[in-house]
This record gives sequence, structure tokens and C-alpha cells, in this order.
Amino acid sequence: MSIQTAKQYHHDMVHFLRKEISYTDDGSTVSLGWIPPGASVIDAGVNVFTVFDGGTTNDIDIGYRNGGNGETDDTDEFASSISLATAGIIAADELATAAVNHFPGGAEIVAPVVSTAGATAGAAIVWLTYIVDNED
Repeated sequence: MSIQTAKQYHHDMVHFLRKEISYTDDGSTVSLGWIPPGASVIDAGVNVFTVFDGGTTNDIDIGYRNGGNGETDDTDEFASSISLATAGIIAADELATAAVNHFPGGAEIVAPVVSTAGATAGAAIVWLTYIVDNED
């Protein structure tokens, strides 16, 4: 699969992807976008500004799919089951021990959302930061 357009500036700086989500994204795997070939993930998390109020489960994972170098899809590589039921900034809980955080061929960054039946509220921003290889 070809890598889609990825955000990469020519300056040496931290890059980011972000996506606003809401309780209506329940059951969806939201795409934050693509990181370019040679990118290394350095941080990720979610900023919950309206608490999700669905049933018993309100959480999000952060990971990747469609790795350009044949990496096996792992949609919770950087974070799994982060609670959306509490307002605030919540850091990715598995990034420090992620087996894959450097993508020689780029990848799509994704966030599966689960907010069980009956949800009527919930809004947040999911983000991921990365650095790129500008040594060429």
C-alpha cells in the first residue's frame, strides 16, 4: 500500500497530528493522519474537555496501521484503554515500552474509540508528536 500524504516540514522541529473526537465516534477507528518515512513517535495522548458518559466503557487506544515497511498493524501500540470518563490531559500509557515507534516507511496513526450505549456527551482531542529525518 502506498503511503498517503504525510506532514513533514523541512525544518528540524517536532511535528504533530491531532484529531477532535466525540461520543459519536463510538466504535470507530479514527485516523489522525500519516507520519512520513523515517519518522519516530515521541509522545501521544488525549485531552478530554467534555467527559464521555457512555454506559460502562469510555476509552480510547492510540496506535498505527498501514506501516510502509511491513510493520504489523497495532492499533493500541502507544496507548490502550485510556479513560475518556475523566477530564484532563492523559498521556499515552504504553509509548515508553512500545516495540515499534520508528517507521522507516511511514504509517497511518489511528485511535479506536469505545463509548458504550447511551452516551450523550463527550469531546476530546487526540494527539501524537513525532520527529522526522531531515538529514538528507
